[in-house]
Amino acid sequence: MLDDSAAYVDGPWTHRTIGAAGARFHVAEAGEGPLVLLLHGFPQFWWAWRAQIGALAAAGFRAAAVDMRGYGASDKTPRGYDLPTLAEDAAGMVRALGAADAAVVGHGVGGLVGWTMTAHHPETVRSLAAVSAPHPLRAARAIARGGPGARHFLTAQLPILPEHRLLTDGCVRVGGLLDEWSGPGWPDTEAEERYRLAFSIPKVSHCSLEYHRWLFRSWWRLDGVRYRSGLRRRVRVPVLQIHGEDDPVCRTDAARSSRSLVSAAFRWHPVAGAGHFPHEERPEEVSSALVGWLGETA
Repeated sequence: MLDDSAAYVDGPWTHRTIGAAGARFHVAEAGEGPLVLLLHGFPQFWWAWRAQIGALAAAGFRAAAVDMRGYGASDKTPRGYDLPTLAEDAAGMVRALGAADAAVVGHGVGGLVGWTMTAHHPETVRSLAAVSAPHPLRAARAIARGGPGARHFLTAQLPILPEHRLLTDGCVRVGGLLDEWSGPGWPDTEAEERYRLAFSIPKVSHCSLEYHRWLFRSWWRLDGVRYRSGLRRRVRVPVLQIHGEDDPVCRTDAARSSRSLVSAAFRWHPVAGAGHFPHEERPEEVSSALVGWLGETA
């Protein structure tokens, strides 16, 4: 096992720690200009946005990629892995970074957090880019279609065993999930090693699975009913939805149906040949799409 030093990867960015919602969060940031908050998904950490950080900074934006609660060098709290709390985390990060609002870019579960922010903390969201992330009210449809994402999601509901499986043999299962959920040719050796090291940080395996456990259990609990009720108003900020055409975790039709829940400008950007991680599998295309869209909606 490692300490959280595995999350401090050197590069053209600055590392810092900020406080939000009663917890501490690790941020890697670069550039000056309007804030862009980058929220990673599973099974990753802030480094997933390394290509976009540089591209956004070069285009005149301030890119801030965070380790979500329970990941990387951020706090591993005993609770707080429900989407309302995670959205409060992200809204607090915007304020802690000295901005009134941000363009929020979220992948996977990070995208679900971004969608949630538009309902729970709309004043902090200037625009939203959801990468491989359907609207939360459409996420159940994606899971119901089956596939490798659904298998992982259901297995994650078991106690202890899923954590043990993620940690076995130097987190080899993490590399397996990256390979299973992506298109051909990714991950490369460096990416797999980085993510396996990051999941070796104490408590990350457990905390990351708590996200999925809440998503499942909330369907039968009052907090989940209240949460979904609060999402029924249509999203009123511009939305860019980026999705790999070969995503095995969430099929394109389930993701694209999110359009009906957006009343503002909406753009659908499919990424040919990419799976669940288009921002890493096709970094130049995704970075270009983000920069262009952010420039139009600034």
